[in-house]
Amino acid sequence: QVQLVESGGGLVQPGGSLRLSCAASGIIFSIYTMGWYRQAPGKQRELVARIINGGSINYADSVKGRFTISRDNAKNTVYLQMNSLKPEDTAVYYCNARRTDVPNNYWGQGTQVTVSS
Repeated sequence: QVQLVESGGGLVQPGGSLRLSCAASGIIFSIYTMGWYRQAPGKQRELVARIINGGSINYADSVKGRFTISRDNAKNTVYLQMNSLKPEDTAVYYCNARRTDVPNNYWGQGTQVTVSS
């Protein structure tokens, strides 16, 4: 049974920081591309950042220079360090695990991030 469990969301003031974590179980973590997506009210889910098993990283233009994705294969965990947060970063953030060679695609339950003064 595959589980992706996010943590670290919350309420933060503009300019503040949060670190999201996603602990995975039930998969061979090291061979999966791990990503963070977000969905704001009334908007489609969008890619925030992803890190493939070989280490290549992609970021959405809106978060480049502010967010950093990383993974610890020994702990089966992916992180998203979010700095200089803006109100427009407010959304539910979802962890994703997928493989490109087979149709395996898993989602976490999401964690709310609210940026407000």
